[in-house]
Amino acid sequence: MILSLITLVWLLLVFVGVPIGVAMIFVSMGYFYYSGIGLSFAVQRMVDGLNSFPLLAVPLFILAAAILNSGGVTNQLFGFARSLVGHLRGGLGHVNVLASLFFSGMSGSAIADAAGLGKMEIKAMRDAGYDDDFSGSVTAASSMIGPLVPPSITMVLYGVASNTSIGRLFLGGVVPGFLCAATLMVMVYVLARRRNYPVEPRATLKELFGGFVRSFPALLTPVVIIGGIFSGMFSPTEAAAMTVAYAILIDLVFYRQLTWRRLWDSLYETASTSASIAIIIAGVSMIGVILAREQAPQQVAALFLDLVESPVAFLLTVNLLIFVLGAFIESLAILLILVPMLVQVATGYGIDPIHFGIIVVFNLMISTLTPPMGVALFVVAKVGDIPYHRLAVAILPWLVPPLVVLALVTFIPQLSTALPSLLD
Repeated sequence: MILSLITLVWLLLVFVGVPIGVAMIFVSMGYFYYSGIGLSFAVQRMVDGLNSFPLLAVPLFILAAAILNSGGVTNQLFGFARSLVGHLRGGLGHVNVLASLFFSGMSGSAIADAAGLGKMEIKAMRDAGYDDDFSGSVTAASSMIGPLVPPSITMVLYGVASNTSIGRLFLGGVVPGFLCAATLMVMVYVLARRRNYPVEPRATLKELFGGFVRSFPALLTPVVIIGGIFSGMFSPTEAAAMTVAYAILIDLVFYRQLTWRRLWDSLYETASTSASIAIIIAGVSMIGVILAREQAPQQVAALFLDLVESPVAFLLTVNLLIFVLGAFIESLAILLILVPMLVQVATGYGIDPIHFGIIVVFNLMISTLTPPMGVALFVVAKVGDIPYHRLAVAILPWLVPPLVVLALVTFIPQLSTALPSLLD
């Protein structure tokens, strides 16, 4: 009864426009006050929820992405991708996907991808005669690759929430991320043939080599991160700090577009985004205490065990649950509230935590594309100057490729566990 009331009040607050994290804190404060626990405990719980060394990786990866976006990195990556696949039918659509794959190795964020590359990609496609619905849809859809290929802010948060190895999660997302890029490029090719989109001239070997050389320092970023983690040189959080240092270094040495003003803007953007995430984490920390006191994890586990008979059925149920919730609730809130409970159930079914983690992260990335609350759609609509309602309709066919890959990852655990298992 109490949990139902808290959930109802929280949803009402979110519905009227109160930020998700603030709404969580408000209802939690009410619970702690009326239950006699006291507000001082609530404040202490908020602080404890944020007092986590692995969580430091989140603002650091956000800062690295902001620095890379503010410098010349995105232009170089887009140019290199254009020289590689621009000659295919619907070439700039393929470039869009490939540039997102390259950039994902540095940013770890779907929103950073959509905001950083999106404006440039949509302008180039619009100038070449592509329809806005196609340009906006492929930009939004390709942005979900970011949190699948290491590094990944979402995987860091999942690892913290579920006590799972962040480094292994990074490796587990590589194959699904590449599969997602491949299926999106198939979608681009099919639609481009139907609409007779243009084909660009094939790049010469000199242009290919020049683009590779200019992009090479940026393309090394995931190698620095993954290599450093698994060589034992630094932890995932320290890897995030190294990514910031490396982003500044390559911009100062190779691209030379990072100014004090741009660095300040990057710091401001990082502080703003990190504060929003921190408020949600603080709110979820308080909600976690309430759920534990009301024995919600045990109730959820018992419900699944009674209704679902097999691990596959459980995973399909989780997929459907997150897909539906993701259309209405911010993905970070879903991650931090549901994961601690669902991981316990998944363990009971004998599901590999890495496999389950990749499925959850994949679902959450799809939720950034699902109307009416898909955050990637809002970002792309803003940077591309495309009406949101038009983009919300146009994105629907583009949900098919990631859903196909999600099904493959669900039914074939080796797609997400093969690379991490090499470390055993």
